[in-house]
Amino acid sequence: VQLQASGGGLVQAGGSLRLSCLANGRPFSKHNMGWFRQAPGKEREFVTAISYTGRGTYYADSVKGRFTIARDNAKNTVYLQMNSLKAEDTAVYYCAQGTREYYFDDRSRLAAEYDYWGQGTQVTVSS
Repeated sequence: VQLQASGGGLVQAGGSLRLSCLANGRPFSKHNMGWFRQAPGKEREFVTAISYTGRGTYYADSVKGRFTIARDNAKNTVYLQMNSLKAEDTAVYYCAQGTREYYFDDRSRLAAEYDYWGQGTQVTVSS
């Protein structure tokens, strides 16, 4: 399985970015997908997750109302639309594919629920 994240960059506070993550190697539509991030000197943290159907989502409180996760199972791709970006959103963003098939619950907030990870894409928000 390979996950390829893209779309990061430098943006001013209040701006927007859209991240994409292309997954290959096993049936995409069977697995939940998640985004995590890691800022310098901090631990990796949960950002958002989406169910294998795309109908269920979870968000960290810090991004709720500003970020939106979506997926296109026909394209094996998950997206993260980030609006109203803040300096504290600066981090390396990682997409991840869930281990379990056809099951989605709030354990999808946990990094341990994911067995494949992308290489990360840097998001820098200038204030």
